Amino acid sequence: MKKLVCAVLAVVILSAALAGCGSGKQSDPPAAEPKITAETAYEGVNNYCRSAYDWSVAEEDPSLMYLEMGEESETAYQVIFHSYTGADVVFSVDKTDGTTKMTEYVPALNLENDAGSFSLYEYLKTQD
Repeated sequence: MKKLVCAVLAVVILSAALAGCGSGKQSDPPAAEPKITAETAYEGVNNYCRSAYDWSVAEEDPSLMYLEMGEESETAYQVIFHSYTGADVVFSVDKTDGTTKMTEYVPALNLENDAGSFSLYEYLKTQD
């Protein structure tokens, strides 16, 4: 009988101890600092555009083709490529992982198309 009382008492104490472990409110983890800055977003998109598009038409007149920073949200930077053709490509760069989504936009025709995505890290210069 004494063993039974001790066993029941041990189970009750163990249950109370375990229940107390999870009863506190868990705090949210601190917000992660962005891995990508506005400068690295611009640099990576610039490197991508220089490799993907023929810039020779803008050698004498750089205003024909250029990049500019667009809007910034909590999660992404926008970098906009303006082409001599009148089309724009909006690059949306995820601040945490560098995933860059491209959207082509032709203002004169009001056309917008998904143009794919890439990792910004593929176009950032490595620092050795």
